[in-house]
Amino acid sequence: MSKKSDKLKSEFDEKLRESRTTPLEERDIQDEYGRDERENLDVDIEYSKTIPVIEEQVRVDTEVRETGNVHIAKEVHREDVDLDLPIIHEEAEIERVEINQYVDTPPPPVRYEGDKMIIPVLKEVLVVEKRLLVVEEIHVTKRRTEEHDKQHVELRREEIRVERKRNNPNEPQG
Repeated sequence: MSKKSDKLKSEFDEKLRESRTTPLEERDIQDEYGRDERENLDVDIEYSKTIPVIEEQVRVDTEVRETGNVHIAKEVHREDVDLDLPIIHEEAEIERVEINQYVDTPPPPVRYEGDKMIIPVLKEVLVVEKRLLVVEEIHVTKRRTEEHDKQHVELRREEIRVERKRNNPNEPQG
């Protein structure tokens, strides 16, 4: 037991012995005005006993104890992976189409027909009167091709390992 509980027990035992050994006539029994209370008692003093009322109290404390420990280890694994990566590039195909046609108003500078971009090429021709002659059109078509290129890539992966070690909670801390 702890020192506090030993002290409380000894105080309790002492009060209990005191109540058994001290006769009622030797005890100081007075009311609030200092008068002797034994005069008002209707009982025979030699046969009466006093029973002390004692209260025990308990105090609970907590104590932190290490009951185990944990070891955490991290391990990195490497893995080689071959990837098939698409590489996309575009090529422009240029086609010249001769028109050689006079026009009254210039055509729009660029127009599109589907995936084809058409750029008119103009030339001023000197005549008695000046007119526009569409000499040719340039037709540009885009083609998309896809090639596959193999690349060697290193991937890393981490792995965690946890080891628990339990201590006996009843062993004293060092």
